[in-house]
Amino acid sequence: MGRAIELAARGLGSTSPNPVVGCVITDASGTVVGEGWHERAGGPHAEVHALAAAGAAARGGTAYVTLEPCNHTGRTGPCATALAEAGITRVVYAVPDPNPQASGGAATLRAAGIATEPGLLGAEAEEGNAAWLTSVRLGRPYVLWKYAATLDGRVAAADGTSRWISSPESRADVHRLRAEADAVVVGSGTLRADDPHLAVRGAAGPTAADQPLRVVLDTHATIRPTARVLDDVAPTLIAVAEHLDDAATRHLAGVEVVRLPSDKRGISVDALLGELHRRGVRSVLLEGGPTLAGAFVAAGAVDKVVGYLAPVLLGAGPNTLADAGIGTLTEALRLRITETVRIGTDIRITAVPAAPSVPTAPKEH
Repeated sequence: MGRAIELAARGLGSTSPNPVVGCVITDASGTVVGEGWHERAGGPHAEVHALAAAGAAARGGTAYVTLEPCNHTGRTGPCATALAEAGITRVVYAVPDPNPQASGGAATLRAAGIATEPGLLGAEAEEGNAAWLTSVRLGRPYVLWKYAATLDGRVAAADGTSRWISSPESRADVHRLRAEADAVVVGSGTLRADDPHLAVRGAAGPTAADQPLRVVLDTHATIRPTARVLDDVAPTLIAVAEHLDDAATRHLAGVEVVRLPSDKRGISVDALLGELHRRGVRSVLLEGGPTLAGAFVAAGAVDKVVGYLAPVLLGAGPNTLADAGIGTLTEALRLRITETVRIGTDIRITAVPAAPSVPTAPKEH
């Protein structure tokens, strides 16, 4: 199962809106005879790839799958049926499928006389498939907030300069996070200050069709027509306030614009995530500045935090996180550190909410 989880991770960034899944098949004696993973949305599922690799050796064997085999016919057939037809006699899966349209595979397998065992390495498999599971369970994309800061918590100097706080190795690692995400989100403040490109770079960078969607929250449509995110390297979506008239967005002719409700913080985070979910986005990399990050924290919409801490001191400048609606220590969003890694000269800290994140109640005025 550990190997199946490793295989599943190879599909990150290419299977959305479907889950990442890995499968290992052993023959009747326990020897590995087939491996596979879900490589691309619309393509064969992990079980089908593994069965093809195993061939006749799968008969009488065991399939180890990170997610309960599907039970429906979509762009591909049901994997539960494929396993039964191949002569598999035992299926061990890590996570039950929470999608009502595809669940029930275990019941189909049992009806065919196949032994099923759920839950093996379930926590590890859930972590690897967090984006898809979050989207199914909560009806919104999974949100990973990434930031780079000095040891004293500054994301820029007092004069606004921020290039480069983090090391080249950290910046390269951010492109890995982008490649694994369906969408990269920033606000208009970051756009004005840094004019970021937001596309995945590198020798093995994806084509425009495989690049993450670049999303800019721009309440008043202040983005300049020369902004780097408006090139054709990757798709771009500009979210503006729903009350803006057509004249305010005339300079964005040819750019995809969506009008969304706004509140005192700007574009509604809930409305944005709902719109992205409807577009098939299952994972979001939040790269915006302190104000946008504060809005997401206040909305209870941060599922993971990745911070790159550089051995630098500034003493002044904007903090990592702006107003998140937290007024006292008892309201703080407590995190659980899951990993600390040295990246170049920096330390990368990964953390998740210690308890399910909930929106901060709006204050009375």
